[in-house]
Amino acid sequence: MTRGAPIPETVTLHVPFRVVKRGGRKEIQLPEGAAQPRRTDNTLVKALARAFRWKRMLDSGEFSTIAELAGREEIAPSYMTRVLRLTLLAPDLIEAILDGKQGPETTLAQVLQPFPAEWETQPEHFGKIG
Repeated sequence: MTRGAPIPETVTLHVPFRVVKRGGRKEIQLPEGAAQPRRTDNTLVKALARAFRWKRMLDSGEFSTIAELAGREEIAPSYMTRVLRLTLLAPDLIEAILDGKQGPETTLAQVLQPFPAEWETQPEHFGKIG
């Protein structure tokens, strides 16, 4: 701008986006074709950490049953069982979740649902990775 050019009083900027709920939070979703920033889903990461911690506590003999450990953690045994199932995820899926490369459809609610134990069939069950 030169000194003599008038300065507009209002600048309007249009940014196409939509707000979606993911993991109980609201996120901004950019339009198709726009580069999506990689984001780790902290809820999923926290659930993975809990699952492996609880598995280690059970494997070490510190607790003999899931019910005993659930009582100590003050959570329902059924919830603990669903979270413990995350230890059966394929290593590449776990890595993708930790790196924020899981697909937008991969949420905690989805991974707590029953999924195939065979690592080879999990990617088609959970959708796109990376």
